[in-house]
Amino acid sequence: MIRKPLSWMVAVGLFGAVSSLFAADVPVAQPQVFAPGVISGPAGEACPAFTPDGNTVYFDVGSMILVSHREHGIWSKPDIAPFSGQWLDHDPTMSPDGSYLVFVSNRPVKPGADALAATVHGKVYPGRGGHLWRVDRKGGGWGTPMHLPDAVNASDRTYAPSIAADGSLYFIHPDEQGVFHIYSSSFVHGAYQPAALVAIGDSLASTHDPAIAPDQSFMVFNLSPDAKAGDMGDFYIAFRDGDHWGEPIDLGEAINGKPGKWSQWGAHIGPDRRTLYYTSDRHTELSFPLTPEQARAALARMESWDNGNDNIWYVPLGPWLDAHHAQ
Repeated sequence: MIRKPLSWMVAVGLFGAVSSLFAADVPVAQPQVFAPGVISGPAGEACPAFTPDGNTVYFDVGSMILVSHREHGIWSKPDIAPFSGQWLDHDPTMSPDGSYLVFVSNRPVKPGADALAATVHGKVYPGRGGHLWRVDRKGGGWGTPMHLPDAVNASDRTYAPSIAADGSLYFIHPDEQGVFHIYSSSFVHGAYQPAALVAIGDSLASTHDPAIAPDQSFMVFNLSPDAKAGDMGDFYIAFRDGDHWGEPIDLGEAINGKPGKWSQWGAHIGPDRRTLYYTSDRHTELSFPLTPEQARAALARMESWDNGNDNIWYVPLGPWLDAHHAQ
């Protein structure tokens, strides 16, 4: 996945202590790998975006976006999406009504130009940049991807789009010091408005990969309290409180794991509005010694998906949503 190492190159700056962030004391279901051996495989899959009926999923592997369809409960072998495969495409996200999809690409803004470069701490990385592109549904297929305006693509490292029901677009890019934050652009009268910083949690923290609820009532995202640490941090959920966001709530060890155990990023809200889909390099825990049957099962998992690369995982958000609504 190309975005990960570039987005982790956060700047070194002068940052103080961050505010205390608390974890919700709620029972949590065990995360499950999504479609192991079919969609979650050995290649490193990320960022699942579902159609509203939940029967088609777009996701990225390496440099391209793939698509899979579910029929009679079985997911088809993924194929390259019709709008992808030529450039470095990743981070797909679906509009809540399924009428269009936004994704990240290094494809040239102007025909015939070079692939978009990324600039990190003054160093240029040819072909490694990312801008947001939109592709609209055309009958049973897709139209031609359209480059989004400068109001959205103000940085050559613009990533992790998420779409609200009113068309508002959430995404990330680095600030002048190179620290990533979440921004949003409203969609008014068919045009994206100038992006605004999403004030959520401590202003000194780095925030990544928003997954906005269609009604913008809550958001799941990565937060790293120490912007100098150079990682994505852990998953948090925050609820809208009037015209601002409430205190971020740590999703806890069951999802985030112990520090340094595994990484997780690329949050997406499922079509049921109550399931978190995300990307992680977590793996199955083994207790030794293994029986011959356990060893064969472990080998089968490693050959199909459990090899330490990224896979797609999911977990219900019901405990946090229900606890919030009960307040």
